[in-house]
Amino acid sequence: MADDPLPILPEVRLVKPGETHRLCRCGHSPEMPNCTPDCQQSLGLRPEREQRLLLCRCSRSANLPYCDGSHSPPAPGLADKWRRFFSGR
Repeated sequence: MADDPLPILPEVRLVKPGETHRLCRCGHSPEMPNCTPDCQQSLGLRPEREQRLLLCRCSRSANLPYCDGSHSPPAPGLADKWRRFFSGR
């Protein structure tokens, strides 16, 4: 377990009114969750209120640019789910 690679965790981003964010929806950006300027699939986000977003950085989410928990392998049993909760994996 010590040799397990650390998962790529999502980014919690505080967005505020007046800001503009270009977020990746295709999953090919080298700077996840930010998108490159030449991408046609990017999501332009201009928040109307201050909020926190949970943004995908691993490109596995089915709901890009938002994290859906796909970075974590399935936890089949209750003990595995509790272990993940307390260890952060």
